[in-house]
This record gives sequence, structure tokens and C-alpha cells, in this order.
Amino acid sequence: MNPVPPSPTALAAEHFLARQSFIELKARERAELLVDAGTARELAGPFDRISSPWLAAQGLVPQADDGVVIVRGAMNARPVVVISIEGGFQGGSMGEVSAAKIAASLDLARKVGEQGTPIPAVLVFESGGVRLQEANLGLALTGEIHRAMLALRRVVPVVGVIPGMVGCFGGMAIAAALCSHLIMTREGRLSLNGPEVIEQEAGPAEFDSHDRKLIWEITGGAQRYAAGFADELVEDDVQTLADALRAALARGVPARHRSERVGEFLERIARIDDPLRFDSAMLRDLFAGLKTDERHVSR
Repeated sequence: MNPVPPSPTALAAEHFLARQSFIELKARERAELLVDAGTARELAGPFDRISSPWLAAQGLVPQADDGVVIVRGAMNARPVVVISIEGGFQGGSMGEVSAAKIAASLDLARKVGEQGTPIPAVLVFESGGVRLQEANLGLALTGEIHRAMLALRRVVPVVGVIPGMVGCFGGMAIAAALCSHLIMTREGRLSLNGPEVIEQEAGPAEFDSHDRKLIWEITGGAQRYAAGFADELVEDDVQTLADALRAALARGVPARHRSERVGEFLERIARIDDPLRFDSAMLRDLFAGLKTDERHVSR
């Protein structure tokens, strides 16, 4: 008797159970699993005790790495630096130290590249934006991250990942928009302002922060991918994400980055005649075809 083949539902369940969730990992685990086995070397790690000098004075417990993990390693045997933000510490917010670590690592990658060893960067975003307890310092250093990204992406790709569940907001949403390539999961979110901030400033009639369906329809990974603000949508799986990252790095530097195509986005926005009747499906249709320029420059 021939064995009965497994049903599509059983195969889907088997595939789901075989996955290793990327979202459930801590920042350090994420960075170490993304690079080739045995190549991870952490820079400015917790044993260096580089923590925020401002949190303790406000009754908050600092963290020895200030919530940012920098790992130098390799992907497909080629050098790479992975910058992974810990969403479990202060919501992944950027303070003086955490933002300085990111900016300095990007600058170092650029300098090493100028000496003949190209080092692309991978940023794993899990951030609510600037840390309120260090507002001006965090804001200034987040600007330094943007500057360093613009300088590095001219010569090597800078690839971003927004896995979830904190998402990517504020100044770090700007950083995500500056990436050469951006990868998201359905669980990830991307927006300049978070739902609570919008509701606080404009009221629940503008944005109900308790409406989970509304939030993901506007800021979720599937919507951002469909509207062209992310280049790839992947499932929550370590291997799947690692493969997507390697493919993005192999594509090299886009001929034009998304942030250099502002005019195209503004032209589409100008077509909106009644914002009050606009919905997520209409937004996807409006921005269809505006993903990252498919032409690339090899590095």
C-alpha cells in the first residue's frame, strides 16, 4: 500500500515548527546568528562597560552595552559589520552612548573600506527613536548616524532589517529610510511617529492607538513592502532572514537610493485629492512600482 502523502496543512505546520524565530531572539543572539559561524567578534561589548552616564541620575538602571550590539564578522566569507539594537532595553531608544556606538562603527567601516577592505553594514532595527531621558544628546547623535550612513552607502551597501515587535520609529525610521535595502517581516512596523504619539497630538479620530488592525494596515511590514517603503518581506525565521541579507549584500549599491527619489514619492502624494477617504489599499496602489531602484553598482 502506498503511503498517504501529508496534507498541505500538515506540511505548513511542519514548516512552521521547524522555523527559528528571529523576533524572539535578543540583539546579541541576532547579530551572532546572522554572520558566518565562528566569525563573530563583538566590539565595545558589555565587558568594556560603555554605558550611559545619564540614566542612573534619573533613577534608571543603565546597561553595560547601552542596548546596542556591534559585531564584526563575515557573510559568505566576506567582511561585514552587524549593528543590532536591543528593543528590551529602554525600547531600543537612542541615547548618547548607543547612538555614538552606531555612528562610530559606520565611520570605522568607511575608513577601513577606504584602505582597501570593503565592509558593508547590516542594521537590525528595534527602536522607538530618541531616548527621552537624553533628548538633545540622543537627537544630535542620531543625526551622526544618518551622516555616517550617507557616507558609507556611497561605496558599500547598508542593509536594514525591521523584524518586530518594537518596530522602528522616530530618528531611527529616518535611518531605515536611508538604507540601501530594507527588509521587513509582517510583524515589523515602520513609521516616523508611533500610534500613541499621533493620538496624543491629533486625537483618536486621527489615529486610534488601540486599533491593532489599523496600526498594521498603515505601518506594518506587509503594507510598507506593498507601498514600496521596504524592498523585501520575509517570514520570521533566522535562516530566511540571513539568506535575504546575503542576497541584498550581493546586489551591491543601488544606482539611486530610495531617499534620492523624493520627487517621485511627492509626485504620487500630490495625486491624493481627498485624504480623509484614503485607505491602506489605495496607498499601496498609489506607490506601486516605487521600490528601490533595481539597477545596482557592483562594489
